[in-house]
Amino acid sequence: MVAGMRFERLIDDLAAQIDHEQREEERALALEEERHRLGRLSLRERMRALHEAGRPLRCELVDGRTLSLGLTSFGRDWVAARPEPPGLGQFIVRIPAITAILADRDDLTASLVAVPEPPTALAARIGFGFVLRDLARRRAPVLVHGVGGASWHGTIDRVGGDHLELAVHPAGTPRREVEVRAYRLVPFERISTVAF
Repeated sequence: MVAGMRFERLIDDLAAQIDHEQREEERALALEEERHRLGRLSLRERMRALHEAGRPLRCELVDGRTLSLGLTSFGRDWVAARPEPPGLGQFIVRIPAITAILADRDDLTASLVAVPEPPTALAARIGFGFVLRDLARRRAPVLVHGVGGASWHGTIDRVGGDHLELAVHPAGTPRREVEVRAYRLVPFERISTVAF
């Protein structure tokens, strides 16, 4: 009887040890998978996670401005946003024009949450040029901020594959030939934001 009890204890100890080792192995595997996921995480995905958490995006841009934005849409290489606190207008921000996202600990934690792209998210495939073509079609007055800090009021006349054609005119005036002061061909890579 005593030998049987020892054998049962031995079996119980072995079973507990195997369970413990299996849990440790599963934990190590989960940690490794998470490291791989974080290693593939893009800045755009972290911004989407902040948006899903209801947090505004505070960012520094290559033109020296710091903006606090409520994100509304995400494209392939841009985000659409409204200024926080709410004001007039909207912004299209080129993701490559963001030099840093200013975050607190809670923002960092929220930005790491996996947010799958909806399968019907057409905007995720739309590039910066497509959005500019829509503004050109609508003849919307815009304020284009360049990466060097300059800005120009006007109307986008045409959009090429990698640049826009801007008819520069005073803010608050419609685009009429007599109001146009100049024309600018601006490469996308030299644009930080377009406000409209």
